[in-house]
Amino acid sequence: MQWYEELFKNYANKYESEDFTTGTIGEVDFIEEEIQFNKSLKILDIGCGTGRHSIELAKRGYDLTGIDLSEQMLAKARLNAAAQNVEIKFMQADARNLPFENNFDLAIMICEGGFPLMETDELNFMILQSARKVLKEGGKLIFTTLNGLFPLFNSIQEFINKNSTGGINRANSFDLMTFRDYNEYEIVNDSGETQLLKCNERYYVPSEITWLLKSVGFKNIEILGCDIGKWLPKRELTTSDYEMLVISSL
Repeated sequence: MQWYEELFKNYANKYESEDFTTGTIGEVDFIEEEIQFNKSLKILDIGCGTGRHSIELAKRGYDLTGIDLSEQMLAKARLNAAAQNVEIKFMQADARNLPFENNFDLAIMICEGGFPLMETDELNFMILQSARKVLKEGGKLIFTTLNGLFPLFNSIQEFINKNSTGGINRANSFDLMTFRDYNEYEIVNDSGETQLLKCNERYYVPSEITWLLKSVGFKNIEILGCDIGKWLPKRELTTSDYEMLVISSL
């Protein structure tokens, strides 16, 4: 079992208390503006987790489908949707092989919802290929990913330990040859048990993301800086941004 599968097997409640989940309203405001408030569009939320973006978009009148690898996260998403009185199709699926083709006008993949958590570059690339496959012609993909410029100028370990309320980065090693960060991340899961996860995450520089997206058919690509919940107004990516915000269309 990979570290991300182990993490999300028993972490749905703790996940919702993480600092990075607090910006949902502002992030959905941005998504709405990007699609010009067109409520006729079908939206796929890849790596939907406990459903925070799907639910907020559904509350605003959009047609949502959410997929995730973790059944526990999906169970929590269904409970959250029922509590908010919205109907969303949540289903278990692997982002590398999505069971759709030309079904959606927009795909979102926020807060590292699959990409770039995979253990090889090839598996990460499969997620972008799969996201392209689900979109109709003229469709759009909006996602966030880890900014490869950040660890060149900043400490990943210091950033995580300062900004995460859910876990502690015990050790990390950033490989300049592969742009992968290998770290030990300690969490307390929903059962109150302490777990030490050996994580392996890929950071990407903007030129790589542009090339990868163009290679699967995306034509218009915009890469921006982003702060949690503060994606408007748009701004340039800097070396201080832990994540980059990517908008691409066919």
